[in-house]
Amino acid sequence: MGSRLQLAQCTADQASLPQKEAPGIRSYLPGRVPVKGVYIHVPFCRHRCHYCDFYTIAGREEAFTAYVERVKDEIRASAAVVQGPLETIFIGGGTPTILPPGLLGQLLDAIRTTLPLGTNCEWTVEANPETVSEACAEALAQGGVNRVSLGAQSFNPDQLKVLERQHDPSSVGRSLSRLRQAGIRQLSLDLIFAIPGQTLEQWDADLSAALELEIDHISAYSLVYEQGTPLTRRRDRGDVTPVDEDMEAAMYEHTITRLAQAGMVQYEISNWANPEAQCRHNLLYWSNENWWAIGPGASGHVQGVRWKNLPRLAAYLEGAGLPGITMPEQLDEDGRIGEEFMMGLRLLEGMERERVESLLAGGSRAPSRRTAIEGHVATGHLVWEGGRLRLTSAGLMVADSIIMDLL
Repeated sequence: MGSRLQLAQCTADQASLPQKEAPGIRSYLPGRVPVKGVYIHVPFCRHRCHYCDFYTIAGREEAFTAYVERVKDEIRASAAVVQGPLETIFIGGGTPTILPPGLLGQLLDAIRTTLPLGTNCEWTVEANPETVSEACAEALAQGGVNRVSLGAQSFNPDQLKVLERQHDPSSVGRSLSRLRQAGIRQLSLDLIFAIPGQTLEQWDADLSAALELEIDHISAYSLVYEQGTPLTRRRDRGDVTPVDEDMEAAMYEHTITRLAQAGMVQYEISNWANPEAQCRHNLLYWSNENWWAIGPGASGHVQGVRWKNLPRLAAYLEGAGLPGITMPEQLDEDGRIGEEFMMGLRLLEGMERERVESLLAGGSRAPSRRTAIEGHVATGHLVWEGGRLRLTSAGLMVADSIIMDLL
């Protein structure tokens, strides 16, 4: 179970990569490039949660102003490269809403006035409950943000303590109210299950608490013990005991059932939404579309090239224009085909038959991939339905092994 949901949680905008500096992205993408989305990384947090392996920095309030000025400079440099119109903007972290409302407004204004936004651009900002003041909510709405993803994780104080999350569960509802009052209606909650010590009944209570808040999108992830995090070190010392795989599977199955009963549609392994409320930015990732990276630690993908901006704040602040990058990658044909299967089968709608057949016509692993698909169809883990190949309910539970067979 853990590896299955680890694939779902490790989205390309936040994947950890080695920090060896490579030539700038313009060495790989020399001309103007068509882009559908932009991911902007704000690395600051008040406190680093014990399960987090994203590029984040606790404190450093004295660097906020310099960071915003530097990002504005990178936005101007990016505007000379990126060819829109942009369909999505996603500002993640870290905690973007840790920035004071004035600085946050400057950042949003630079995006709105500099980048080639489309007329119906989805504009998401990640937020932690304790940082959404009335002034923050107003800054977001006035800056053009129309969607907020709130990191609730759990409504149980004991489980938040295990995760080293520092917010009062009641602040989630207050934050949502402030965002709605400011005019932001598209609201999502992030939840985590399989927290050490958590029972199925406690996870059901978290789901119920989330649904009572009448949000239209939920991302529910199994807790992953990432290498090098404090939580993983605590596990290795025996200070915490992971939830066993059978319980983790039961929690995931219960999530599917409970959210379906509430009228939410599962559209990806770990994401559920009311009709018309799917996260369009994440759909870009899962569809292997082009998105641009801004900010230290941000990752991008354009025309088959993947890269990560160097995750070093000091070097970033000292630079100008487009930043240095780390470990750019351009997959060969087999790698590209495997990645398309990995991304495409994460979506519950699956992949069109024509696209599957096209992928199976290329690469040295074509025969083994076709055999793998036929085998998983035979076991009932994959199904051809309506001209598409998709995971079945049983297949969702073993999606990691299916994807590994096709990589």
